Amino acid sequence: MMKKMLLMLFCTVALFGAFFGLKLFMNDQMAKGMAGYVPPPTVIEPATANSETWYPYLSSIGTLSARQGVDIRSEVAGVISKVHFESGQEISESALLAQLDDDTERANLKSFQARQKLAKLTWTRDKSLIERKAISQTEFDQASANLDEATAAVEQTRATLRKKKITAPFSGRIGIRQAEPGDYLKEGDILATLQNINQLYVDFAMPEQDYPDLYIGQSVRFSVQAYPDKEFDAVVDAINAKINSNTRNIEVRAMMDNSMGELVPGMFADIKVMAEKPKSVITLPRTAITYSLYGDSVYLITGDKPENLTVKLTQVTTGDIQGNRVEIVSGLQANDRVAASGQLKLRNGARVTIKSAGE
Repeated sequence: MMKKMLLMLFCTVALFGAFFGLKLFMNDQMAKGMAGYVPPPTVIEPATANSETWYPYLSSIGTLSARQGVDIRSEVAGVISKVHFESGQEISESALLAQLDDDTERANLKSFQARQKLAKLTWTRDKSLIERKAISQTEFDQASANLDEATAAVEQTRATLRKKKITAPFSGRIGIRQAEPGDYLKEGDILATLQNINQLYVDFAMPEQDYPDLYIGQSVRFSVQAYPDKEFDAVVDAINAKINSNTRNIEVRAMMDNSMGELVPGMFADIKVMAEKPKSVITLPRTAITYSLYGDSVYLITGDKPENLTVKLTQVTTGDIQGNRVEIVSGLQANDRVAASGQLKLRNGARVTIKSAGE
């Protein structure tokens, strides 16, 4: 019995010894394999630090307005007898836009002209009589006053008749008409809007600290939401004479040529006020910069052959941003190559390979 127990104990010890021995052997082999393991290089997209010429600019937002633009309103009340334009039509200066009913005024004019004629005859007769001292000065003064009153009534009626004809004050494009024949227009009612859009104003405001950098004739570039990939040019035409005490901004007006008719008044503009002198800068794509609380950095690609490329974590100082490019004030030279993607997978000294086309 004792021999059987000893034999079982021996077998058990031998079995556990073999198991743990195999485990230690496998761990040892694995450690040796890991010690010699070299991870494959990380695939990255490169970006080159370019030397460019930039025009520094001041940013703002503004609104487009017509150089000439008015709401066509009726100066007198009346019923529209005829409208002489269609919505969106190009209108010439002094063109007749609408005619208000003027039958009453025409009848009044004939009546006042008759009174004027009678007053003129009376004045002429009294003038000859006063020269012969046949009538008193008071009677002649009354005749003169009657003539002046009749003449004024004629001129007033003619003025009213002119106001019954609504004309264009300048050439331009007329908007959607707000009234039709038969409508009654009250004094001041809008008939349509007239805008001369061959030239547009770009109105915007700048902080007071930027006032020294503003001048007449300064170049302005802006974009609108209707053409997000296109920039338009304008020139500063006027700078306000004072700072707004509430906003601490100064109003600026630029003017642009819109002879192609691409833009219309009221559009929102994203504005760049260009500096007078350009500057040479080194730039990188925004995606190549790693931003952190400890400063901005890039992974600089080092090595002269494709098989021994590595990256070096390099601190940089950034400056202005234009589009998707960032100015690099210090830390890089022109033509340096950096990793433009995959920075989260990189570490200082990591091996890399350049992503080929189609990958």
